[in-house]
Amino acid sequence: MPNTGTKPTPSARTHRALLLAQLANAVGDGAFYVTSALYFSLVVGLSAAQIGAGLALAWGIGSVAGVPLGHLADRRGPRGTSVWLALATSGAVASFLLIRSFLPFLLAAAVYATAQSGLAAARQALLAGLVEPAARVGMLARVQATLNAGLAVGAALGGLALHAGTRGAYLAVLALDALGFLVCALVLRALPPVPGTGAAAGGPARLVVLRDRPYALLTLLNALLLLRLPLLSLALPLWIVERTTAPGWTVSALFVLNTGAVMLFQVRAARSVTGPAEATRAVGRSGLVMLASCAVFAVTAVGLGPGPTVAVLVLGAVLQVVAEMRHSAGSWQIGLGLAPADRIGQYQGFYGTGVPVARTLGPLLVTTLLIGWGAAGWLVLGGIFLVAGLATGPAVRWAERVRAADAVPGALAGALPGVGEPAGVR
Repeated sequence: MPNTGTKPTPSARTHRALLLAQLANAVGDGAFYVTSALYFSLVVGLSAAQIGAGLALAWGIGSVAGVPLGHLADRRGPRGTSVWLALATSGAVASFLLIRSFLPFLLAAAVYATAQSGLAAARQALLAGLVEPAARVGMLARVQATLNAGLAVGAALGGLALHAGTRGAYLAVLALDALGFLVCALVLRALPPVPGTGAAAGGPARLVVLRDRPYALLTLLNALLLLRLPLLSLALPLWIVERTTAPGWTVSALFVLNTGAVMLFQVRAARSVTGPAEATRAVGRSGLVMLASCAVFAVTAVGLGPGPTVAVLVLGAVLQVVAEMRHSAGSWQIGLGLAPADRIGQYQGFYGTGVPVARTLGPLLVTTLLIGWGAAGWLVLGGIFLVAGLATGPAVRWAERVRAADAVPGALAGALPGVGEPAGVR
């Protein structure tokens, strides 16, 4: 009798391994994110200024390193590059266990940020090599949902460490994060190899993304839309405490709301994004929804009572997470769809600079606007989101025209006798 069981296909196993690799390091990262500032302050003895300046410089270095490391993934193969960068991240986190002064902290943070930026680009190239194009956005949505689930579990573990408040608890969190990236490396190592382009990607034009003006514009617009990242982690907590009558627990409630919504609905939100037209509409609408979210948050400055303020904040947070999921789905399609197939690593390394830029410069911008300007600052920030979202459509069409124009000479060369091929080849 034929086998009618449900033995998983190689593709299904590959998809599960990609998700497991993401989950492994996300749990450790979630714990690290909620405890690292206090560890560096209370255990290592660094000042807040040293921590802020060190992390800003480290992520600045990391954002620059993402492009050449992505190019390395294109040339040498994204699987091996991802494995080595995951190991480097693990080692950088483990080194935090030993630091006792600013300069070693800065060096370890720079290695950590560089390895993280390169790993993000290499993993995108690996996913693109293992997942068929039509399924990539859906797979990225599942990866994002898995990431949020892991961060939520890790944040809960980090909360236990914060409650204990001991040096041993903080060190255990760092060990957990280092172990998570080690497991990630082992899982990635077991995936099928994706061949690199070798020396063919070298030569004077090897980092062609740096001269791709439409893609550079899309990267800038994406970075502006990513200014939503410091809203949940920094701006909203400060706003709630300093400018509203909402109780302090609202900060945690909004974080749980955001994380849970992405876990539950990101995959569904990405299903309708199947091409560049749908992607540009998703990003454009995300800018509009972010404007509405900012306008709702601005209302909480008028001195409502605690109950109504919490209700308004929840509404704003719901709008924010809807915009986040639509922007994520659209930006994945745009970033991958407009990258040449043989240069996905370096293009994703460049496109991904929006994350460290938003995390480095975003806190200064959003706190200046919101805490300094109040309700008017929310409206200005919402206007930035709206303009960036609406400008994405023309930028995508410009990139598509450039791609089409670049493809014509090659097509003509292949069609004309003696042009673009060695003599005697027919």
